[in-house]
Amino acid sequence: MSRLVCVSNRISLPRRGATPGGLAVGVLAAMREQGGLWFGWSGETSADTAARTQVAVRDQISFATIDLTQTLYDRYYRGFCNTTLWPLFHYLTDRFRYDHEWHDAYRTVNRQFAERLVPLLEPGDRIWIHDYHLIPLARELRELGVTQPIGFFLHIPFPHLEVLRLLPAYAEVVRDLTHYDLIGFQTEPDELSFRASLAGVYPEGAPAVRSGVFPIGIDVDAVAAEASAAMRTEPVRRMVDGLLGRPLIIGVDRLDYSKGLVERFTAYQLFLERHAELRGRLTYLQIAPLSRSDIQSYSQIRQALEQATGRTNGRFADTDWTPIRYLNRNFPHGTLMGFMRASQVGLVTPLRDGMNLVAKEFVAAQDPADPGALILSSLAGAARELTSAVIVNPYDLRGVAEAIAAAFAMPLAERQQRHAAMIEALRRHDLRGWYTDFLVSLEASRGLLR
Repeated sequence: MSRLVCVSNRISLPRRGATPGGLAVGVLAAMREQGGLWFGWSGETSADTAARTQVAVRDQISFATIDLTQTLYDRYYRGFCNTTLWPLFHYLTDRFRYDHEWHDAYRTVNRQFAERLVPLLEPGDRIWIHDYHLIPLARELRELGVTQPIGFFLHIPFPHLEVLRLLPAYAEVVRDLTHYDLIGFQTEPDELSFRASLAGVYPEGAPAVRSGVFPIGIDVDAVAAEASAAMRTEPVRRMVDGLLGRPLIIGVDRLDYSKGLVERFTAYQLFLERHAELRGRLTYLQIAPLSRSDIQSYSQIRQALEQATGRTNGRFADTDWTPIRYLNRNFPHGTLMGFMRASQVGLVTPLRDGMNLVAKEFVAAQDPADPGALILSSLAGAARELTSAVIVNPYDLRGVAEAIAAAFAMPLAERQQRHAAMIEALRRHDLRGWYTDFLVSLEASRGLLR
């Protein structure tokens, strides 16, 4: 079998007790099965970016990393990636900003990635590039003579053309994507938006581009086993004991404005206002590890959530009850799965999300005999598969508040029925199926477009 070369903005070396994100989980799973090379940014800045590429080998996987200068980090990562593309692709246009220097740095970093990757490539490689940070990379590689098949997977949404056009360089983004042999999206609407953008940029006829829908999944059995085992661990036992028998609502999200946390906290306060009979009878635990804390908008959301927590707890708390427990810290993945299994309601309400694996993990972590209920945003990609969740619009604060009340009142038989349907959906599109289907399609694309 030909070697798999994965490329992502940042490398995530496996670390004991770490809780990797969806991209890292998916890439690691593919690499562990097939071996190969994972190439990306080290996460470090350095004045000497001409230093040799650093290579480490773990579990038959080669991890190759390069550094960025502080200027490129500021303009490429903090600027174009996280202040231009991220909000735009998530339809949060009020947070969108554009700067020509940021865009120039984006092109420069992609060129550097290509120049440093090419010497590491072998003739039979399959190259799989991940996410919005590296959209131009295939074009840069082709210009350096790379002929191996190159696939691209977008982990976040692809916006409709009328939103994408807010970006001055939108046509360039679309043209860059035509250099891939295969482009993968999380959902059908994402692929349709891309196809509409192609038609908009190429009104006389677009180049032949293969694309497909490959929803990323999870290892259902592994999550279930991890969650069950975690119930016997000290951190989970202490958390459960601290509830004093009260049911638990749980949210687990990166601290990011796209996750709808401010709206969620407001909806929970509205729930307490509208359902006085449930005050003191349940607890909401929100785990939100810090994310991109050196970017101003992320510092602002942290402050807003701390203020919202204070208002709700100050208004409704009692001597033996705290309505919201809000934690800005990481927990080992197994511990999080244990927390989910111990919860009666999972609250997953992003304003927009490519997929959202937390929703899938909550379902897999539940006890099938007495499962909790999942409340899920209609604007998350996962809602297209988990149709038996309690689906809400995250902007409808009253609707979310009433969904919380309905979830707690849901009969056991209904919870079991919904859970069984969602588990079946998770098994249809699990983690192994995601990367296997994409790589088979990429291999099939060899030579078909060139």
